[in-house]
Amino acid sequence: MTLRLHDRIEGGLVVEVAFTERALDLGDRADADVRRAGLEAVATATGATPVIMRQVHGADVERIDAVPAEPPVADGLVTTRPHVALLARAADCVPVLLGDPDAGVVAAVHAGRQGLVAGVVPASVEQMRALGAEQLTAWVGPSVCGACYEVPDEMRSAVAAAVPEAWSTTSWDTPALDLGAGVRTQLAAAGVGTVHEAGACTLEDEAYPSHRRDGDAATRFAGVVWMHP
Repeated sequence: MTLRLHDRIEGGLVVEVAFTERALDLGDRADADVRRAGLEAVATATGATPVIMRQVHGADVERIDAVPAEPPVADGLVTTRPHVALLARAADCVPVLLGDPDAGVVAAVHAGRQGLVAGVVPASVEQMRALGAEQLTAWVGPSVCGACYEVPDEMRSAVAAAVPEAWSTTSWDTPALDLGAGVRTQLAAAGVGTVHEAGACTLEDEAYPSHRRDGDAATRFAGVVWMHP
């Protein structure tokens, strides 16, 4: 398996991030053997034990002190453990990865429309701060862009009431949402000074799955973050 957009930063520990290929289906609807094989591929590529969550479009953040027997119900994962790979899966939503190598804290966040409004990104940053993180770096992964994510006008207004920066218009001049812009605004407000952006739209770039494009046939890729000495 090839990890895409691989990056790393160094401090007291090394924090690494990457995004998986479209062909690797890590979704809840994937056959159990397919998902298991995908997670084994992630483990091989990272040298870390992968941990996924059962994502429900909320703002709950789970601290991972030991590898759980079952995926926790959450949309954010935080750990201080080296050699554990946290995964945030997506197929148009925004996977957000965070790390502070000096504090030894990393997080993976799934930020969809509802999670953006609920505040899963600032909730994850808050948990990282409580664990000693100070100088955070974030990576905002591929997601459907504001020029493609068409929504009803009422939905745009409701989301923008909570996160004004998410207001957008499609390239064909209909109401839309820019989840990535909303995430970036929340990261800035939470004091995350360094933010790297993938700059890829999942609907337009067929290297990534898109529920908008592929419907129920869409697989799920993942943002992956892990750390090691």
